[in-house]
Amino acid sequence: MEFQHKIEVMLTKEEIAAKVKEMGAQITRDYQGKPVVLISVLKGSFIFMSDLVRAIDLPIHLDFISAKSYTGTTSGGVVNVKMDTELDIKDKHVLLVEDILDTGRTLNVLKETLISKGAKEVKIAAFLDKPSRRVINIRADYSCYTIEDRFVVGYGLDYDEDYRNLDFVGEVIL
Repeated sequence: MEFQHKIEVMLTKEEIAAKVKEMGAQITRDYQGKPVVLISVLKGSFIFMSDLVRAIDLPIHLDFISAKSYTGTTSGGVVNVKMDTELDIKDKHVLLVEDILDTGRTLNVLKETLISKGAKEVKIAAFLDKPSRRVINIRADYSCYTIEDRFVVGYGLDYDEDYRNLDFVGEVIL
């Protein structure tokens, strides 16, 4: 595959698969006997969500929400919710599934939105956690990897809609 930018591999598809399986097993243990709804934050988490739900051995419900705060490599600071959930989450345990927990702005807005809809609890499952960029006091309840402040693509993560289809995670070298 030819890339417009230089991409340095950080996580291989095999490493990713093992970590997602491990997270799925932990979620299975933690949510035993609880009605759980997984909500994928589109577009970035759709590949992670797909793999994660197959690693969870529980009855689950799925939904999607769309929010955006990035253009290129920069977060604009304003969270735009473009598509809301459809399921009734009142009194349900909600697991918000995100590709990367970065500044925390998007997940903070989404978590508050879901709590206002009556969710019993809202927890966060982030594929990647980048705590050095956090501007909002929010944390992932589950995360596969903690990374340094690098701009990464692949496995659903994009750079202006490019590179989502990579089966690995790589750093964009600008």
